[in-house]
Amino acid sequence: MAGNSQRKGAIKKTGKGNPTAGSGGRVRSGLEGKGPTPKAHERPNHKVYKMKNAADKREAAKPKRGKGDQAEWVAGRNSVVELLRATVPVRTLYVAEGTDRDERIREIFRLAADQHVSLLEIGRVELDKLTGGAVHQGIAAKIDPYEYAHPDDLIKAAHDIEEDPLIVMLDSVTDPRNLGAIVRSAAGFGAHGVVIPERRSAQMTASAWKTSAGAAVRVPVARATNLTRQIKAYKDAGLTVIGLAADGDVSLPDLDVADGPLVVVIGSEGKGISRLVSENCDFLVSIPMASTLESLNAGVAASVALYAIDQKRL
Repeated sequence: MAGNSQRKGAIKKTGKGNPTAGSGGRVRSGLEGKGPTPKAHERPNHKVYKMKNAADKREAAKPKRGKGDQAEWVAGRNSVVELLRATVPVRTLYVAEGTDRDERIREIFRLAADQHVSLLEIGRVELDKLTGGAVHQGIAAKIDPYEYAHPDDLIKAAHDIEEDPLIVMLDSVTDPRNLGAIVRSAAGFGAHGVVIPERRSAQMTASAWKTSAGAAVRVPVARATNLTRQIKAYKDAGLTVIGLAADGDVSLPDLDVADGPLVVVIGSEGKGISRLVSENCDFLVSIPMASTLESLNAGVAASVALYAIDQKRL
């Protein structure tokens, strides 16, 4: 009925008891400004926000790798054939179109087939780009980053076969060929793994793989963020830590803890083990030599020490 103020939806003409009437009541808050409009990537219902959020989730889902842990390229016929002879795990072989099939290329193809390595033929210009302009001679190999173990895994590996742990730890060894040689010696003399620092140290590159002559497949290499902290962790786990040093107080043949749980720390040829690392070793051990002027590089020193320790553990 017209003029019936009681009907549904009717509004009183007076403001008394009805703050919605006029612009001075609850409507006032609706007339106030809400500030500047948020940017697109800040508005949850905007397409740009959703796209950014999805991209962030994809990035967070990617496996995180440390610096230097990227796939490695090895270029050139001799380098690739040596890689396959050493049974280094190769992800893919790339061959430039029109490459001459000489004896080395045929051997590469044969080894790749035996090791089930995939082979791709691409344009020469594309291979130039992939290898960063290296002299590839029409052939290159792509190697996945090495999968490092955790230092605690090495103790577990020894306990799983009911043996006292024997672990080699490297301090400031920067030559990958020395690293590969030490991994090879570790495999030959029954060590359960090798520990290297994450920084300022040789890593398991293709060169280290080749020098290990395939031993890197059998002996795990672990990385530690801080060697001193890792030494303390090993000591807390019941392992004795010895460091090889030219001026060591104990001669290697006189070492009477070699048959127990042991960590052998090896430093660089020039500087040896660092001060902090040496201070945390239980013993500093020297290798007796005919002349005090002679020194051994890290790979040779590791072989001598591990052989002597292995004889005591028989």
